Amino acid sequence: MRTRSRTLLTSLLTLAATTGGLTLLSAPAPALDRAATIEVTTAAQLKSALTAAAPGDTIHLADGTYAGNFKAARAATSGARITLTGSSRAVLTASGGYGLHLNGASHWTVRGLTVTGGQKGIVIDSAAGVVVDGVTVHNLDMEGVHFRKSSADGVIRNSRIYDTGNDGSGMGEGVYVGTANTLSDKSDNVRILDNTIGPDVGGENIDVKEGTTGTRIIGNIFDGGGLTGTHYDDSWVDVKGNDVLVENNTGTRTTNDGYQTHTQQSGWGCGTVFRGNKSTLTGAGGSTRLAINVTNDSTSCRTTVYSSNTVTGGRGLTNIGVTP
Repeated sequence: MRTRSRTLLTSLLTLAATTGGLTLLSAPAPALDRAATIEVTTAAQLKSALTAAAPGDTIHLADGTYAGNFKAARAATSGARITLTGSSRAVLTASGGYGLHLNGASHWTVRGLTVTGGQKGIVIDSAAGVVVDGVTVHNLDMEGVHFRKSSADGVIRNSRIYDTGNDGSGMGEGVYVGTANTLSDKSDNVRILDNTIGPDVGGENIDVKEGTTGTRIIGNIFDGGGLTGTHYDDSWVDVKGNDVLVENNTGTRTTNDGYQTHTQQSGWGCGTVFRGNKSTLTGAGGSTRLAINVTNDSTSCRTTVYSSNTVTGGRGLTNIGVTP
């Protein structure tokens, strides 16, 4: 069912007696407000709404289970976003493929709902300015939320991601930014803010790939219970992109390190700043067991670790010099 709120067009007619006849005065017409709220209660209605929604519209999901794979491909604008919203009891449940695929759907906001089942949770492809806010993502074969194909300026915040990577391949990252082994994916300036990620995440809680720049990882809670060690996933966060800020996060349970940087491609994995992170490495059994393990720190590829970072357990804070 679709309801549309409009501002009614009104005209003021004033008849003024003047010499020689009547003067008709008309007030200027206000612009029509075309934003709609699309109420959805079934999977079929949701698929239709994802196709039909126009910039400024809101798709509101009633509590319930929506079985299938759901895709949005229509772009909105920064000034007239399309919003898909529901409570955590509005559950998108897939049996394979992607739970929610925003493919070219720039400037969408996804808020509050739950995505579960399937291969991957929320996949953002070729879509700028997507905001994922307050969602729950869990019980997936592979990664939870993935910004890729140059999906720049995205945000995931206030969300809960756990129980990923259930196919055993080690591809179950919580949040994945970019694409491995390529520099063409410019999913730049992604902000990962105030989320709780883990436990039972089969890959890193966050993986930032080469080719991406400007990721911000701030205020998150990481639980590494579930790291498999497959594909070298032995830390909460692995940074391979450039100019990444990792700040005020808290991590517990890991198989080895808390945070790592790597250079997979020449000139990448550089410029990372670590500040105010609290790492608990108690119980880690890896070979290095550092809160922040930096594999490339040079005059041409600088990493900065501030003394405001702290560590409990393990072998120490970092393997490079610390900045006061």
